[in-house]
Amino acid sequence: MALRIEPLTGAALEAALDDVAALRIEVFRAWPYLYDGDLGYERDYLQSYRDSARAVVVGAFDGDRLVGAATGTPLADHADDFAAAFAGTGIDLSTVFYCAESVLLPEYRGQGAGHGFFDAREAHARTHGFTKSAFCGVVRPEDHPLRPDDHAPLDPFWRKRGYAPLPGVVAEFSWKDVGQQEETRKPLQFWIRDL
Repeated sequence: MALRIEPLTGAALEAALDDVAALRIEVFRAWPYLYDGDLGYERDYLQSYRDSARAVVVGAFDGDRLVGAATGTPLADHADDFAAAFAGTGIDLSTVFYCAESVLLPEYRGQGAGHGFFDAREAHARTHGFTKSAFCGVVRPEDHPLRPDDHAPLDPFWRKRGYAPLPGVVAEFSWKDVGQQEETRKPLQFWIRDL
């Protein structure tokens, strides 16, 4: 069955957030995130999507079942988290749409959802007057003991879509890795493109 990619806003976005939270917890347990999440944290994190009139969740559906999701919101909604990373770049945060996570169950990969997620978020950003699109990806050491031997970085996919890393624009976030007791800080590299 072909996946249906559908942008969700307003009440439809609100209704999907618990399913998005469950997908984040499941998909982000894998490399490179290794995220040991819980529903309470997820609900708090996703609150910014409830609060932003310009946020979007792009759902990937198999019938009525949400099997993947990508989120996006104005970068200014995350100014407290990202302003320091962008300091000195000359980039006005109010012009940037932030494509946050993309999560998709493994059995649905390779069917075009990744492009569908970016296409829908970038179109949404354009309709709201944004001139740039950005996201960040977690950076793990090449010699990390949990790095799978068959890991293929997504850099070629992102570059094909016109994104490039912003040198020196790195944010840090803390989360608890699978199998660890405490949260640790991880670097996240920003990538950006003009819309």
